[in-house]
Amino acid sequence: TAGVLLHNRCRIMVQARLDGDIRFLKGVGEKRSEAFKRLGAATPRELLGLYPRAYEDRTTVKKISELALGEVSLVAATVTAPVSTSYVRSGLTLSRVVVSDGTGLARLVFFNQPYLNRAIKVGVRYLFWGKVNRTGATPELHPTDFTPLAEGEEPTGAILPIYPLSSGLTRKAVAAAVASSLELLEREGVTDPLPDGLVLEQRLARYSFAIENIHRPLSFENLDLARRRLIFDELFYMSLGLIMLKGRREGKAGRVFPKISLSEFEQRLGFSFTAAQRRAAEDCAADLCSGSIMNRLVQGDVGSGKTAVAAFAAVQCVLSGAQAAIMAPTEILARQHAVKLAPIFESYGIKTVLLTGKMPARAKREALAAVADGSAGLVVGTHAVISNSAEFASLGLVVCDEQHRFGVRQRAALSAKGRDTHMLVLSATPIPRTLSLIMFGDLDLSVIDERPPGRKPIKTYAVDESYRSRIEEFVKKQAAEGHQSYIVCPMIDENDEEEHRSVTAYARSLAEGAYRELRVGILHGRLRPEQKEAVTTAFASGELDLLVSTTVVEVGVDNPNATLMVIESAERFGLSQLHQLRGRVGRGDAESFCILVNSGGGSVGAERLRVLCKSEDGFEIARRDLELRGPGDFFGSRQSGLPGLKLASLASDMELLSSATAAAKKLLCEDRELTLEKHRGIKEKIAEIFDTETKGNTFN
Repeated sequence: TAGVLLHNRCRIMVQARLDGDIRFLKGVGEKRSEAFKRLGAATPRELLGLYPRAYEDRTTVKKISELALGEVSLVAATVTAPVSTSYVRSGLTLSRVVVSDGTGLARLVFFNQPYLNRAIKVGVRYLFWGKVNRTGATPELHPTDFTPLAEGEEPTGAILPIYPLSSGLTRKAVAAAVASSLELLEREGVTDPLPDGLVLEQRLARYSFAIENIHRPLSFENLDLARRRLIFDELFYMSLGLIMLKGRREGKAGRVFPKISLSEFEQRLGFSFTAAQRRAAEDCAADLCSGSIMNRLVQGDVGSGKTAVAAFAAVQCVLSGAQAAIMAPTEILARQHAVKLAPIFESYGIKTVLLTGKMPARAKREALAAVADGSAGLVVGTHAVISNSAEFASLGLVVCDEQHRFGVRQRAALSAKGRDTHMLVLSATPIPRTLSLIMFGDLDLSVIDERPPGRKPIKTYAVDESYRSRIEEFVKKQAAEGHQSYIVCPMIDENDEEEHRSVTAYARSLAEGAYRELRVGILHGRLRPEQKEAVTTAFASGELDLLVSTTVVEVGVDNPNATLMVIESAERFGLSQLHQLRGRVGRGDAESFCILVNSGGGSVGAERLRVLCKSEDGFEIARRDLELRGPGDFFGSRQSGLPGLKLASLASDMELLSSATAAAKKLLCEDRELTLEKHRGIKEKIAEIFDTETKGNTFN
């Protein structure tokens, strides 16, 4: 038996490798490995990429006489009396212990830790970490952590990492697994993927130093050096990969579609383009007849007319004998596009077909047949457009609406439906132009920075719950004047059934309570397609006074008669998303309003919301959003076309982003295909990062 146990132990040690399954890592095992995998750490190497979200400064050991009220402090003290535990009420214990460090006594208080009378021993010196709840003759500390000190051991402080956790994991378990992973890294060794010249030129720390000190920093100076190196890496690889993607595409020939008359298109459209729309349309037209594949991003604020520009490009394509496809992120938006565009395309003799995943079987068969035989010139749909069943006769142009909701892989899948297919992506999430040029380095950029004439500003107010009765009266007033309103509820997960039940219950309580005299509808992502269509049709036709919705209205519900947008718990949204939601009103001639209800964000939340009250400039709002939200995801859910940024902030790290981009361009001038041996690590890293999104567009 001993021999079998030894054999198994040796087998586990052999299999514990940086790129092996994390379950073989010391202290992890089968059960705990599932929790690590939920965090995105399936291997020890991936765990080392799970950077701490914060750090505790335990570098200074305080004396009891120095403790200040409200501070979280580290104290080295000796236990002077046994732990005293009492039961406050059923299921709740209160443990107290008195300690001394020579400068005074302190009382330590622990909740629900009855085992402490065995863990904490009289006469032993410990390091205690906790918040000071009371000062005076005998200060009171509420420790969250304690560590025994050996006899004669001098207490030293440390900087402790705080990791993101998953169900089944404790902070200590993650820290222990990271420590084991660092041991593996040291044993197996790591080659710095960046060449020495680049590291020296950019004054960067070595990669091994950065990984060690992002997890176990010996000082805050070391932590700063580690963060700078890892942030540079993220931005460098992102910039390099996007530049390479763009280079690959620039070398490809595209089908030539001769220009058409923009003025004639405007006549059929029924209105004239703004100067900014005209510039974007001419950019697209020039791309389509250039002989090179178009890969263009048209970026514009809410209601700036991006879809009309895309329609012009689609007409140019279809009149040349090819097909055009517009892929929208939601079924509601796809249907809206199809309804609006069909008459315009019919005037050119072009048939429009709608294709969504939840269409009735017969309608879907007919749509797929029209796509396959080429009788459908324009195809408008959701992800169904890139499904295996959708076969195009001659796809010439792909339009992806709401670019940040589609990844590079999805765009590539749709583009692959045709031969030498042109690509046009649209985004209503404006970001500063200089940042766009870097973030969307694989796309040419056109910006629509004008709104159509005649659009009135939307009056925006940020209020708290004390305004509830006034909000209710204002909603009723809008209805009495013949206008309609939205109430938007925040959602953590658009696919979570429990959340939809709560939204439904809230809508019902409004319909039966404050708004019982109004006609109230509800819209959310879990409704069946026919239900969504019925609700949106009823709202658009004026059969509903009030639409209670999740953020599904962010894209796709267009009603010029809607004049009021109320956003509940607005502090939970990013500013750019709030701006998108606000854009659902103000589409008609009547004065429109947006009320942002701060339900729990306090003064910080109120300050953020005031940005919306002061500005309707989407680019300025986006800039402030980047500043205020800091590191993390600017788009709410991870930016789909880009590698994830774990440490870098596209707001505060702009200087480093510029350096990384310049370094990427310089390196590609020297070695366009990364074939030099010194660039092997970089090439492997680029392939690893971008391959998750660009199957078929790897850099090997």
